[in-house]
Amino acid sequence: MQKMKVQLKSIHEVKEFVRIVNDYPFDVDLSSGRYIVDAKSIMGIFSLDLANPIDVEIHSDDCASLKKRLSSYSIE
Repeated sequence: MQKMKVQLKSIHEVKEFVRIVNDYPFDVDLSSGRYIVDAKSIMGIFSLDLANPIDVEIHSDDCASLKKRLSSYSIE
């Protein structure tokens, strides 16, 4: 499992993030505080507090390609 932090600042960024994550077969979760949602669910993401950074948990060790594509959202 790999982790990173992201910041999604607009509706367009959320849609693009979901589109990218859906290109991969493994599970990806987002967490904010005590809430955890499926990163492939646009409705789930909008239930989080997007004003703060969000933790991303990628359930795969072979995820360099995904992390590279998400790098523009990364705040680490």
